[in-house]
Amino acid sequence: MPANATPSNPIVLIPARMKSERLPDKPLADIGGLPMIVHVVRRAEEADLGRVAVACAEQEIADAVRDHGGEAVLTDPDHPSGSDRIWEALCTLDPDGKHDAIVNIQGDLPVLDPAVPRAALAMLDRAEVDIGAPAALIVDEDDITNPSVTKPVVAWEVDGSRGRALYFSRATVPHGPGPLFHFIGLYAYRRAALERFVKLPPSALELREKLEQLRPLEAGMRIDVARVDTVPLGVDTPADLEKARKILEQS
Repeated sequence: MPANATPSNPIVLIPARMKSERLPDKPLADIGGLPMIVHVVRRAEEADLGRVAVACAEQEIADAVRDHGGEAVLTDPDHPSGSDRIWEALCTLDPDGKHDAIVNIQGDLPVLDPAVPRAALAMLDRAEVDIGAPAALIVDEDDITNPSVTKPVVAWEVDGSRGRALYFSRATVPHGPGPLFHFIGLYAYRRAALERFVKLPPSALELREKLEQLRPLEAGMRIDVARVDTVPLGVDTPADLEKARKILEQS
């Protein structure tokens, strides 16, 4: 692989499924007259990274995406993770391996800043990096001890714009004075890295922390983290949905 290994033909894949305990039928939730999943597709298109498709667990999602001009592919509804879902979708959509990188955008980010997935993909400009992902400075003190907020431990470079991930935890890490970061669950994979990742068994630390990104780290893969300005609103509850509606009404 050349020293400048920036992918030349990425694809954006958005995993989506209807099952959600706190917000049933979440992908189809109405926001300003459009299903939420369609808003996510449009944010992904605005990032201008390449082809965009939704990896659907159910036909209803595929129909909604296609009805609004998007591309969708049905996948096994029983996949254990979004990463497994996008790998199946990739193999269906691109069996010849033309797409050399995959940007995985979660299907509940209707107000995503397009700069965030661009920053994740930019981490793949170095041949030794397998996966890129973003993180933002924690500004809400409640997030410091909130186990729902994943904190990356990063060896930041001198300018602080990027760094190599050393660990991820739900605990407050690293210990001691200094900034803490909120990891954003959005990934850019080299194709070979995604294939290797989904074939690895769940790792011990992954199972303990319940954090999927620990699996590639334990296997010796490299994740570089891009520092971004804000954490996108993830829609997990009816209250989140109302926030998203207000944000998009004002945009």
